[in-house]
Amino acid sequence: MSWLFGVALLGIASGLMIGCIGIGGVILVPSLWFFAGTPIQVAISAATFAYLLSGIVGTTVFAREKSIDWPMVWWLCLGAAPTAFLGGLTVQAADPRILQGGIGLLALGSGINALWPQQTEKEKESLSVNKTLLVPVGAVVGFFSAISGTGGPMILVPVLILMNLPVLLAVGLSQAIQLPIATAGTFGNLVHGRLDWSLGGTLAVVLTLGSWLGAKIAHRIPRKLMHRLVSVVLLVVGGFMLTSIIYRVEH
Repeated sequence: MSWLFGVALLGIASGLMIGCIGIGGVILVPSLWFFAGTPIQVAISAATFAYLLSGIVGTTVFAREKSIDWPMVWWLCLGAAPTAFLGGLTVQAADPRILQGGIGLLALGSGINALWPQQTEKEKESLSVNKTLLVPVGAVVGFFSAISGTGGPMILVPVLILMNLPVLLAVGLSQAIQLPIATAGTFGNLVHGRLDWSLGGTLAVVLTLGSWLGAKIAHRIPRKLMHRLVSVVLLVVGGFMLTSIIYRVEH
């Protein structure tokens, strides 16, 4: 019961962060391994499966608020779906330390970049993005999200911030991209039979609850505060991931 309660609290906290600022899945897999002793590959496959339901809920809330640019979603999904399947297939062969290190550095760099004085949100809204560029972005996000169990938002939000897109738009896109990544990644995991259904189902329920609440909060707080919150969380998460790697090496 204590294990179940801990997983539930972790899932709600992670889902709340995902729904509000798009970053939260990154704490899920390391925490399951670090605190619950769950094998890293089992944690990745269960988390990837859980993003199916939470992604649907988060996407629905953001879509109702008209915070999702659907043409951009389709271009991202075109690149993300096939590589997410490939990522699910190769989870067992991946070195988690390398994955965590790369994502940790990306989070730190993006957090520093987001804190640097940039265009205002209104100025950013006038920026145009080459839609075809989103295909390789989606491909990179799909593969590394599926192979690391971060679901998509953790990698996509920092990348879109580096591309100077508005934070709310970045978070909305990250909600929608969870669906193809979770679907293709889960299918890839099932090919190897590495899916803990009980853990995945529990995470799906609590992540969904947290994502729904977080998505509601995201549309009620000032944009400037949201941008600052994303920046700080990126720095903290990046530091946490790099620190956890050092701990694993020493132990």
